[in-house]
Amino acid sequence: MDLKGLLLDHAGVLDDPGDAPSGVPPLLEVARCIRRAGIGTALVSNANGLCDPELADQFDVVVLSGAAGVAKPNTEIYLLTARRLGLEPQQCVFVDDLHRNVVGAVAAGMVGIHHQDVGSTVAELAALFDLEFPL
Repeated sequence: MDLKGLLLDHAGVLDDPGDAPSGVPPLLEVARCIRRAGIGTALVSNANGLCDPELADQFDVVVLSGAAGVAKPNTEIYLLTARRLGLEPQQCVFVDDLHRNVVGAVAAGMVGIHHQDVGSTVAELAALFDLEFPL
């Protein structure tokens, strides 16, 4: 499998503090590591905007349903995000804490991860992208 893109949900995934003491949420740090490895990253949210506008600088692409006119779990939001990354859906991994959103991404052709806790999500991403994350 030639995976070249990571799409992350914001609320419930990207902001999950896990067991980390304080500071940067673990999955934001993972996204940074993945991006440094040359893999495209995207933040995909059903929000109309970001609470912290600087968060957008941490990703190659940000797709907000309010601006895109389509929301998760509609397959079009995943296809749109893949196009903006310059990738095919089959080259992307999508992570969300809501099962229905993961189902939508899988229907669009992506690999889906249902986020339930930081440890298992990080382990799945490490295996899929063949990377180690210094957490």
